[in-house]
Amino acid sequence: MAKLAIDLTPLKKYPDFRNLWTAGLISYLGSMITYVALPFQLKEITHSYLAVGVLGVIEIVPLIIFGLYGGVLADSVDRKKMVWATEAGALLLVLFLLSNSWFWDPKVIIIYIVAGLFAVVDGLQRPSMDAMLPRLVSHEDLPAASALMSLRWQFGVIIGPTIGGIIFSTLSISAGYAVDIATYVISLIFLARVRSVPRSLEAEKPSLAALFDGVKYAFSRQDLMGTYLIDLAAMFFAMPNALFPFWADEIAAPWALGLFYAAGTVGSVIVTLTSGWTRTYRFHGRAVILAAIGWGLAVAASGLTNSLVLILIFLTIAGASDMVSALFRGNIWNQTIPDELRGRLAGIELLSYSVGPLAGQLRAASMAAATTLSISVTSGGLMCVLVVAILAIFLPKFRKYDVLTNEFAVQEREKRRKSENS
Repeated sequence: MAKLAIDLTPLKKYPDFRNLWTAGLISYLGSMITYVALPFQLKEITHSYLAVGVLGVIEIVPLIIFGLYGGVLADSVDRKKMVWATEAGALLLVLFLLSNSWFWDPKVIIIYIVAGLFAVVDGLQRPSMDAMLPRLVSHEDLPAASALMSLRWQFGVIIGPTIGGIIFSTLSISAGYAVDIATYVISLIFLARVRSVPRSLEAEKPSLAALFDGVKYAFSRQDLMGTYLIDLAAMFFAMPNALFPFWADEIAAPWALGLFYAAGTVGSVIVTLTSGWTRTYRFHGRAVILAAIGWGLAVAASGLTNSLVLILIFLTIAGASDMVSALFRGNIWNQTIPDELRGRLAGIELLSYSVGPLAGQLRAASMAAATTLSISVTSGGLMCVLVVAILAIFLPKFRKYDVLTNEFAVQEREKRRKSENS
């Protein structure tokens, strides 16, 4: 059991990592309340599948633009300051949502505008957040630190929607937004205690050329492209979250909406808490491929039943599979990418794990509107399995990735060892 248990070493060993982790733990809790509030509020106002699905469309373009630009900035500015500033920006956006919720007839257009601005803030923040990690912990502790970063997000995804559901049903949407604002304030206090993470001495100045250098580097490595393409396919075809408010109503369990959002993360937590085995498993590409196939099969199965218990079980299995994929994708990124490119590549990573789900929401909602919710969910899961299998065939370097022998992993391991010994 000791070999399976999550490694808490980074929290004990690195005070800056501990403060960063605590800030995110609190912030994600509130953010997930707002994450559930947006589609719930739209459903209450419009009663439309497409109105909820459009949320994803609105977020895609700003996320692409500012995710890439945020990656360039992450290599050129103090990454800690960027994270703090964007966290403060997100707090202001929730204030707008709170104000809108006080109207007798809350404006849909304001919800859409704020959702787009959230994508801007997220696109600017996440590359710096992800690129901070290799600078705060040692190379050997990166897998454990990645697992802990996932755990804090999972806590928010499980507890946030549950608290949100209680707040929405007993108090109001406004109260949910107010709680989110409070969590941002606390998060900013912890972030202020994290030391500065200045730009790498080898980093380029912010420019379009620097952006293209990062994209060129990503395309030059099939092992990195594999992490992006597999996850994009899995999320685009088999992301059912936009359907959750309607799904809960369809099976006559509207009270269970929070459980739909939390189920996948329960599976993620189980994997994260038993992630000790990932320290010694070498074939990261193979793990990502098999996990993506498991995700698709579980989502497909969830669409074949009207039993709440079975749906939640399948969504839990899907979440567990997705977490295995996320852990090994993160290990490939953190252990093989040079620090001077880490921010730009983090921007590309943000697009790979964000654009897929956002576009997938529209796919799921559109197909549900044209056919049925069940057909949308099940066909999407099966398409995910098929496309991932095809990609695996055409990505042999990714499929055979071995962290002990991969040339980029070896180079970074040696570079970090020399740096830490000097």
